[in-house]
Amino acid sequence: MSDLPALPVTFRPGRTRAVLLTAAAAIFVVITVVALLLPTLGPGERLSFVFTAALLAGVLCLLSRPKVVADESGVTVVNITGRRRLGWAEIVQVNLRVGDPWVFLDLTDGTSLPALGIQPGIAKQHAIEDARTLSALVEAHSVGEPEQPRG
Repeated sequence: MSDLPALPVTFRPGRTRAVLLTAAAAIFVVITVVALLLPTLGPGERLSFVFTAALLAGVLCLLSRPKVVADESGVTVVNITGRRRLGWAEIVQVNLRVGDPWVFLDLTDGTSLPALGIQPGIAKQHAIEDARTLSALVEAHSVGEPEQPRG
């Protein structure tokens, strides 16, 4: 297929990621500034404010982590706290049904793996295009090899 992108290709929710990382930075800055400007806080209390701000920012950064990377040998799915490497042949189907929060990969072992790197949240049309592209890549790379003659 000539309309397939060159590999490797990375799918990630760009707008959602930008919102999350901007919010993480803003929350950290605002809480830290408040901690420094409140005259009644002692050093330990200020430190606890900054620690809380860093914790909140860290959670938002984890939420911005998901991506799906397709390369010549397969697909790597990076979700919030985990990473899984799949060969092309392990993926049966790419699903993004109406109402799904993200893409699901149906696997040859009968399970389904959520791929949070393609999610319709803020950019629905972009997610649909990414899901179609990943599905076309799976189809193009999952074709069985011709059987070798025995004997």
